Amino acid sequence: MTQALQLFRDGPVTRLRMSRPQVHNAFDDHLIAELTDALVAVGADAAVRVLVLEAEGPSFSAGADLNWMRGMAAASEEDNRQDSLALARLMRTLDELPKPTIARVQGAAFGGGVGLIACCDIAIGVPEAKFGLTEAKLGLLPAVISPYVINAIGPRHARRYFASAEIFDAEEACRIGLLHAVVNPTALDTAVKRQIDLLLKTGPAASASAKQLVRATCAHADGARHDADNAALIARLRVSPEGQEGLSAFLDKRKPAWAGQERS
Repeated sequence: MTQALQLFRDGPVTRLRMSRPQVHNAFDDHLIAELTDALVAVGADAAVRVLVLEAEGPSFSAGADLNWMRGMAAASEEDNRQDSLALARLMRTLDELPKPTIARVQGAAFGGGVGLIACCDIAIGVPEAKFGLTEAKLGLLPAVISPYVINAIGPRHARRYFASAEIFDAEEACRIGLLHAVVNPTALDTAVKRQIDLLLKTGPAASASAKQLVRATCAHADGARHDADNAALIARLRVSPEGQEGLSAFLDKRKPAWAGQERS
């Protein structure tokens, strides 16, 4: 890791921390590449059960770095297309990461920062946090992050906030689905830890596959095929070692092998 991105391991939990507080953890091409590479490595690490995405300083992420944007404004359309594809790869890698993900939102998030939050499975923020999809103020749109933001807040809210570029607070972010919970800053780490503990009590393969099930369910147009796919999935899980252990532990009134002890 570099000064811009730090990685911390605590047993089965990995924390990725954006560390550019001097620019409010804004993206540039280097941070995008580092985040993507780190996520790919975490996704391939069988020892990792949970990923927490967090940031240093008063802001979660201000979106695009201004100096980077100046450079891209002077670049060719093809260079801009390749640059946007790199950001798209980052968002898709986070969204499809085969691990449960938690966004620890300690401050403001704009543009691509909102996209990162939307790509995480669980998002917890503080009341002071502000949010905005402000690209329209620049004559742009949040096109690359739009699939993930729309999935998080729904098309009706997306139409409003994409078009108006207005800033909204944490209460509104929770109401529309961008955040799952809003807690006082002193309780943020406790709330994140509670979600980690809940995730570590679930079957590793089951919790890692949950987002795939949701994605497949939302994408299915063929009801009968969907029923068949879901039946095949649960049958596969029931006869797997994890499923067998989970069912046996339940029937034996004991903790499954993966649950372990409560984390301090």
